[in-house]
Amino acid sequence: MLTSTNHRTVLAKPIKTRRLVLRELTDSDTPEFAHLAGDWDVARQTARIPYPYSEELAREWMDTLGPEEFVRAVVHHGTLIGAVGYVANEDRSAEIGYWIGKPWWGLGFATEAASALVRHCFTTAGFKRLTCCHFVDNAASRRVIQKLGFRANGLCTAWCDARRAEFPTQSYELNRPLTAMFWRRTP
Repeated sequence: MLTSTNHRTVLAKPIKTRRLVLRELTDSDTPEFAHLAGDWDVARQTARIPYPYSEELAREWMDTLGPEEFVRAVVHHGTLIGAVGYVANEDRSAEIGYWIGKPWWGLGFATEAASALVRHCFTTAGFKRLTCCHFVDNAASRRVIQKLGFRANGLCTAWCDARRAEFPTQSYELNRPLTAMFWRRTP
């Protein structure tokens, strides 16, 4: 069940994977969220995270999430390690995004969290199509997106707040598989 509170979409239950919990962001997440997302190597690979990134900017961003934005903290053993989410479009599609803090890179957490988000998008949220993109210099994100089954559909440019410029971007899409109706919903 989805409800709206203070311009945030709230999921009644967190999304759980083998190692992770995807739960609503809370005010107490703000310091660690700002610290992890504010790392140059993380921020420079996202479109919307400025650099430097302060707790004040993180709190402001959390407070202004719109009803079409679904964002979840990625938590491992009680520790916030990143975030995943989507922005819904009117055509029953959504654009997904994710980031994982640098101390947890290379452990498969981005793939695990993004995979759970894709499953949620196709089963619980009912989207017919998902899109995503990465800056062309982000090989790790390319590998995650390909593991999820997305297909490349072209090059474009996108603004990067941290780098304060537009950069070449590879875009992707994934249509809901016919078998999605048989997937077990996340607990």
